[in-house]
Amino acid sequence: QTNSGPHCTGKWQWTFEDKPVSVYYEEHEQGTAENVKNILMIPTISDVSTVEEWRVVAKDIVTRKGELSYRATIVDWPGLGYSDRPSLNYNADVMENFLVQLLNSPNSPVADADGELVVVGGGHAATIAIRAAGKGLIRPSAVAAVAPTWAGPLPIVFGRGSDMETRYGLLRGTLRAPAIGWMMYNVLVSNEKSIQSQYKSHVYANPENVTPEIVESRYELTKRKGARYVPAAFLTGLLDPVQSREEFLELFAKLDGDVSVLVVSTLNSPKRSKAEMEALKGAKGVTKFVEVPGALLPQEEYPLAVAEELYDFLQGSLSSGR
Repeated sequence: QTNSGPHCTGKWQWTFEDKPVSVYYEEHEQGTAENVKNILMIPTISDVSTVEEWRVVAKDIVTRKGELSYRATIVDWPGLGYSDRPSLNYNADVMENFLVQLLNSPNSPVADADGELVVVGGGHAATIAIRAAGKGLIRPSAVAAVAPTWAGPLPIVFGRGSDMETRYGLLRGTLRAPAIGWMMYNVLVSNEKSIQSQYKSHVYANPENVTPEIVESRYELTKRKGARYVPAAFLTGLLDPVQSREEFLELFAKLDGDVSVLVVSTLNSPKRSKAEMEALKGAKGVTKFVEVPGALLPQEEYPLAVAEELYDFLQGSLSSGR
């Protein structure tokens, strides 16, 4: 572990199919208070997923003065961000396995949380965490789902008919293939133009918030060794934790009365994603539903609005002894 300012970074070994995968994490903490509560923040799963999206939120929450103080650990998914990117057959179950090990391994960065760990996730990450909690594989004290999603980019647009599934399979195979895969990945994902247009059109609500620095930081991530494997799975729907809105609502309903759940919807999400978030309003198992500015990455675009809602929720869910 290396310390740099108020946060330290480290690598944790996740073991999958007997192979060690090195996973990057950061810990943000402000002082040495007696009463520290642990928060795990997991980035939205996307082709350019990164711990960076949670940094400002983490800093804001850990620097607040209150009876409780917080330690926020942000972890990059395997295959994304600054974690190793081995050529696994990534799917929602593989990602769930990672999360389950992360929360349950005695040597994990969030191991000493005394059963009081709050899990905060964006997009698909939130839904995978809710799914794992519903199966009893992880036992967070609360979950915050920020702009939760369940359908990958192509299935959202083209649906899931068997003919489409065949095409997704072909595209996935092509993207994973050695030479042509990189060429195709460079066209679809790994170029500044496409990253910028994605962020301007639906990832951010206000195109003016998409700075050259953000585009550059995401572009760098797409150049890392093994970068194309998770996007190949994500784009084609393999990382989707459920297949329908009914199943999506069922995941939340399973946690009813058991785990406090905050859903943070956004004012400017793309229409289809927004409809799924709206379906959670007043849904069974959703303890609190709020709306903030933003689209698919409100925690990065409007971090203070998101931090405010999270902080309120943390105060409520922890003080009620839940």
